Amino acid sequence: MAEGLSPSARRVAARLRELGFAAEVRELPETTRTAAEAARAVGCAVGQIAKSLVFRAGGSDRPILVIASGANRVDEGRLGALTGGPIGKADAAFVREQTGFAIGGVPPVGHRTPLDTFIDADLLGYDEVWAAAGTPFAVFRLAGRDLPALTGGRVVRIT
Repeated sequence: MAEGLSPSARRVAARLRELGFAAEVRELPETTRTAAEAARAVGCAVGQIAKSLVFRAGGSDRPILVIASGANRVDEGRLGALTGGPIGKADAAFVREQTGFAIGGVPPVGHRTPLDTFIDADLLGYDEVWAAAGTPFAVFRLAGRDLPALTGGRVVRIT
């Protein structure tokens, strides 16, 4: 499964195995950095892309992970209410420091530090979703309903 993958994608594949998920990590020739690019690359609807977005809790600098449908925009006010205070989008350095991955390739699992995780309820309506696997060219497929068990995240409305 992990042969021929980049080190970051291999790390995600190993974490998926550790968690008991038999998802195949694939590295593609096309970029999957954005939800639209990922959907084109794997041949699915944009809504089926499980994009991992890192936010920064105001005051505490606590990292917050939102796994959102590629078709949705996160309501930062709603997210702030869920986390107990103001939040903002994290910059590239913070994302890499907290997750160990670059923006555009952040997976839903395998992060350097534990992240409070929220899952867009819309993703659970898809039999098949695609998530980043450590690089802007790596993805894996899973059932939307498996996201809570995979990540330990809380399912919420984020729009």
